[in-house]
Amino acid sequence: MPDVNNEYSLDDKINNFVQNNRRKILICLGIVVIGVAAVIAAITIRNKIWEGAVSRVEDFTRRYEELRFNITDAANAESVAALLTELSAFAPGASGYPGSRAYAIIAGIHGDKKEWAEAEQAWRDAAKKAGKTYLAPVALFNAASAAEEQGKTAEAIALYTECLGMAELFPSSPRAQFAIGRLEEKQGNKEKALEAYRTLRINWPGDTLWRNLAQSRIISIEGE
Repeated sequence: MPDVNNEYSLDDKINNFVQNNRRKILICLGIVVIGVAAVIAAITIRNKIWEGAVSRVEDFTRRYEELRFNITDAANAESVAALLTELSAFAPGASGYPGSRAYAIIAGIHGDKKEWAEAEQAWRDAAKKAGKTYLAPVALFNAASAAEEQGKTAEAIALYTECLGMAELFPSSPRAQFAIGRLEEKQGNKEKALEAYRTLRINWPGDTLWRNLAQSRIISIEGE
C-alpha cells in the first residue's frame, strides 16, 4: 500500500523547490521560449531568402531562353550584357540550386558565344555550388567539354574523371567514360585508352551504345 505521508512529503518538496526557485525557473523558461522563437524566425527568414533566390534564378532562366537562339545578334548585345552582369552579381552569394543554376546560365551564355575558357570556369563554379547533387556531375561534364574545345586534353580527362566520382547521379556516365578513352587514344596512350574502354564495358553492362562503341575501339586498337 502506498505511503501517503511520503507522497505528500515529495509533493511538498517539489512545491517548496518551485517557490524557492521561481525566479530562476521563469528566467530559464523565458530563455527557452526566446530560443525557440529565434529558431522559428531564422527558419522563416531562410525559407523566404531561398524562395526569393529560386524566383530570381527562374527569371534569369526565362530571360536566357528568350535570348539564347539569337544570343550573338548585335541587337541583343545590351540585353545579354545586362543579364551577365546581374548573374555575376547574384551567383557568388547564392547557395545550392540557385547558385549552381545561375553559374550554369553564365556558362551557357559563354558557350553559345564560343567563349570556352569563360564557359569552363563557370561550369566549374556551378559544380562547386551544386555540392553532392545531380547538378554537379552535369556541370563537370560540361566543363570537360569546354576544356576539350580549348585543346586542354589533360584537364578534360581530369574533369571527366571527377564527374565519374558521382556516376550514380549521372545517367551519361558511360559517355564520360568513353570520352576518357577517346582522349587517351588521341594522346597516343593506347594502354590507358584500352583500360578506359574496358572499364566502360565492365561497369555499365546495361548500356548498349557506348559499350558497343568502346568494343569497336578496343578491336581497332588491338588490331593495330
